Amino acid sequence: MVDLTFFKGKRVLVTGHTGFKGTWMCRTLILAGADVTGYSLEPPTDPSLFQMAGVEEKMNSVIGDIRDLDKLSQVFGETKPEIVIHLAAQPIVRDSYKEPVYTYETNVMGTVNICECVRKQESVKSFLNVTTDKVYENKEWEWGYRENEPLDGYDPYSNSKSCSELVTHSYKNSFFTDGRVAVSTARAGNVIGGGDFANDRIIPDCVRAAKEKRDIIIRNPFSTRPYQHVLEPVIAYLMIVKEQYENPDYQGYYNVGPDETDCVTTGDLAEMFVERWGDGLKWINEYDGGPHEANFLKLDCSKLKTTFGWKPRWTVAEALDKTVEWTKAYFADEDVAEVMDRQIREFVGCQG
Repeated sequence: MVDLTFFKGKRVLVTGHTGFKGTWMCRTLILAGADVTGYSLEPPTDPSLFQMAGVEEKMNSVIGDIRDLDKLSQVFGETKPEIVIHLAAQPIVRDSYKEPVYTYETNVMGTVNICECVRKQESVKSFLNVTTDKVYENKEWEWGYRENEPLDGYDPYSNSKSCSELVTHSYKNSFFTDGRVAVSTARAGNVIGGGDFANDRIIPDCVRAAKEKRDIIIRNPFSTRPYQHVLEPVIAYLMIVKEQYENPDYQGYYNVGPDETDCVTTGDLAEMFVERWGDGLKWINEYDGGPHEANFLKLDCSKLKTTFGWKPRWTVAEALDKTVEWTKAYFADEDVAEVMDRQIREFVGCQG
């Protein structure tokens, strides 16, 4: 497990900080005492975890478009980050079918822009580009994909993130061979946790159904995904940027996912949520004939485990427990920021 005291006083820039994963990342870094700058569009959902988590007043939050190289460069120049974590993206598969040009502009040229800023800003020592498990050419086979498998995402979202990987590889080979900055990419599976209000995701759909006291609609209950609590990749990302900051030999390409026993179908995940929620909630299968999405996807995380001695902290069942705990606190108008801090401390083994 990463020692978060490393980040105390470190200047860290997080793109996409107003999103679900970005908010959990910033809350964790703030608890660790980091000097955090965020660069992102306005919060992508209403309600917004970023707003209710109370992080904005504890960090330097800059609202900007990752496609705007001039503004992004200005922020780099003003804040002089030592560590850069790139989370900004158009992250929804179905939205990528509706807006492919915007998806490619954000996910590909956004990566070019962040890499260019890292190249020009001499203060940067550690850079992580966060992509997705969907970057791989998915052959629907039973075993998990390894980091050396071919990259060729099918849909515009997945393919744009494959391109984002290739952009990072090119910049790494062309400009960062002198060792000035360590560069890695991380490919994570599907994340769940308190405060995700995105459209077209299973747990937010469950939460909305619970709030409205209606059935949960599942469009493809048989698709298998590597579900994990959002803190699993967040802490893994921090581990990677810390280790390569201290030793550039650790830079590389890493899968971040659950153990195979926690790769479950969407229907199983919905059933587990229903069991924990109670109150007569149930789900129904209602396939809507939507665009292509992979049915079967797993990651082989052996590299992360052997390199750093890493292992998943919470099972998918425990991840759902934490998600339901947060959501019920939110519905009861309790302090959800306090719930987040408690879960972060529990996850990393801190007391108090």
